[in-house]
Amino acid sequence: MAVEGIGARALRKEDKRFITGKGKYTDDMTMPGMGYAAFVRSPHAHAKVKGIDASAALSMPGVDAVLTGDQLVGDGIGNLICGWMIHSKDGSPMKMGGWRALEPEIVRHVGQAVAVVVADTQAQARDAADAVVVDYEELPAVIDPLAALEAGAPQIHPEAEGNLIYDWEIGDEGATNAAFEKAAHVTRMEIHNNRLVPNAMEPRAALAGYDAAEEHYTLYTTSQNPHVARLVLSAFYNVAPENKLRVIAPDVGGGFGSKIYIYPEEMVCLWASKRVGRPVKWVSDRTEAFLTDAHGRDHRSEAELALDADNKILGLRVKTIANLGAYMSLFSSSVPTYLYATLLSGQYDIPAIHANVKTVYTNTTPVDAYRGAGRPEATYLLERIMETAAREVGLSPAEFRRKNFIRTFPHQTPVIMCYDAGDYDATLDAALKAADYDGFAARKAEAASRGKLRGIGLSCYIEACGIAPSAAVGSLGAGVGLWESAEVRVNPVGSIEVLTGSHSHGQGHETTFAQLISERFGLDTNAVSIVHGDTDKVQFGMGTYGSRSGAVGMSAIVKALDKVEAKAKKIAAHLMEASEGDIQIEGGELKVAGTDKKLTFTEVALAAYTAHNLPEGMEPGLKEGAFYDPTNFTFPAGTYVCEVEVDPDTGKTEVVNFVAADDFGNIINPMIVEGQVHGGITQGIGQALLENASYDENGQLLTASYMDYCMPRADDVPSYNLSTHVTACPGNPLGMKGCGEAGAIGSPPAVINAITDAIGDNSLSMPASPEKVWALYHAGVKQAAE
Repeated sequence: MAVEGIGARALRKEDKRFITGKGKYTDDMTMPGMGYAAFVRSPHAHAKVKGIDASAALSMPGVDAVLTGDQLVGDGIGNLICGWMIHSKDGSPMKMGGWRALEPEIVRHVGQAVAVVVADTQAQARDAADAVVVDYEELPAVIDPLAALEAGAPQIHPEAEGNLIYDWEIGDEGATNAAFEKAAHVTRMEIHNNRLVPNAMEPRAALAGYDAAEEHYTLYTTSQNPHVARLVLSAFYNVAPENKLRVIAPDVGGGFGSKIYIYPEEMVCLWASKRVGRPVKWVSDRTEAFLTDAHGRDHRSEAELALDADNKILGLRVKTIANLGAYMSLFSSSVPTYLYATLLSGQYDIPAIHANVKTVYTNTTPVDAYRGAGRPEATYLLERIMETAAREVGLSPAEFRRKNFIRTFPHQTPVIMCYDAGDYDATLDAALKAADYDGFAARKAEAASRGKLRGIGLSCYIEACGIAPSAAVGSLGAGVGLWESAEVRVNPVGSIEVLTGSHSHGQGHETTFAQLISERFGLDTNAVSIVHGDTDKVQFGMGTYGSRSGAVGMSAIVKALDKVEAKAKKIAAHLMEASEGDIQIEGGELKVAGTDKKLTFTEVALAAYTAHNLPEGMEPGLKEGAFYDPTNFTFPAGTYVCEVEVDPDTGKTEVVNFVAADDFGNIINPMIVEGQVHGGITQGIGQALLENASYDENGQLLTASYMDYCMPRADDVPSYNLSTHVTACPGNPLGMKGCGEAGAIGSPPAVINAITDAIGDNSLSMPASPEKVWALYHAGVKQAAE
């Protein structure tokens, strides 16, 4: 019997189908009479669409139709939207340019779709798409966000004069300026957070079918939040009525934020399925993914940190220009504002903070949330300037951080967030001990004897998970609530189905959610089924992103379980002629305390459904639902220590040791948490050393395949040294905080801090390529010699 409750290192239930090739992904789905879609995409970053000649394509074998943006607009399909309203500091709303799923007039980035071909096979559709002739009039493009703001830059959207989307601020500018006026020392830095391309194992895909008899649509899609997809497709894009649209997100092979959004392809497949009278499937290839999946990061910042004579922080001043690409994606506006600037206090007691953020249109792929979403950008900026300030004032980076830690909770920061609980000294101490921080000098000397440069770097991160409460985010411009739903169905034989609005795309929910039930009722985890990802089965939910599945999704399950437990105890008490207060649940049985009376959970469940002998007035059945709206964010935090060796002859960096000490609150399954941290750290090391989305001056993506975009491999990373310290979150019933993004948030600054320590040059930017590291080191050697 697999009774594996909270804290058990239970093996993942879903892995049996995944590792044996039995998973059911969108590309595995079929519908009778299904055709295939291939998109005609712009080769230009900025151009007028003067005409489309589809005659050659329409004459090719198997081709059903070539559909264009004029037809889509004519059928009343709406523009894609951004769902979080941001106002500039002058009170004006953000300037949102129109984004059509098929563009009939002006394309604004390479890869934007202007037409779609539907054919019998994927090969026929792609061949026909190549035969569609589009007459473009190329327009000047602007790629760099700083250049986009300059006078005379190419205008991308008529709605956004000068390509400025909004000019936003947070914090007290007057108090911050006053803090700098009395500073004994000011550290200043320019910081670039490089643009990334998400790379899930499964590319995006969609399969849409229209049932003319029922006037009903079905969409299979690679989505992290199918209910929000249905809501947006119906309420805003006018593709189908909400009650006539079923959205199913089956097994999804990774998301990392890039599958939160509604993309043009899902809309077009749904629309085309009705237009052509047959189901339509589209599966992205990798180059399409590079060109059209929402990119991440891309911030240019100026940061200043003010210290007093005792090296206590007085204030932080930040100016950031965020590149949002050619269009505003679904949550893009919130990333460089409420998910970024509100975390600029980090783990530190900073009395005054002011941040100004300008977002800009450029002729590049749209940018939105990517693993961490604003928190990696905030942590990178803060932890780079903290490390730099420590070096400038001659303090140990560890002790400089310790001197400025927050120690009293709750703690109200100057930038909205109120931290509820934490122990930053504990995770710092654990990380320093595991890394043998005090022994670094000896290791540095030993590396030097082998001709290698050794460096060590720290990062003390904090993040905000489980974005909430709904009323608060609504007041800040969010277009949806950020609660979660759950329904617990106990079947007559005692097995349990849990319907959750959270979505799993690799996190192991089928295991951890079952462990929660096992803990509560003492049941075999194999008797528990987790149902998610289908809008016809789950009433409504907000999906999975922002490390919310535990703190928000599981809390909704707990609320539903509370109701189930209360009813089960009433039934058991009635059947055993006992007081409800004396009923205890243990080992799959309901017992009367102090007696030998007991009933199995199955017997109680069966009694609920036979309804032969229930308490007076009780309705039959054992099924309960709940909605959970958090009272606050949760605040995971931790310390990461990275140690590197740099080869001065080649500039190549080797990460020789990486220590992570995290506080995730209470943990359901340590093994799954460790897997999440491993993946996050590897993504962060990838950003720090290898990954970068690079465009040429004409807007061509130079890194549109794995030949040019370098992802981390096993030999790029060491074995990680992980530990956890528990400070329970007081804001949810499980005391959980969230762990899915932490590794990607805390690791990039630790890596760059370590490399800059090794080479003695603090101007290094990500990615720290061997060429860049070699050039900076030898420039410093040359300067020292002179």
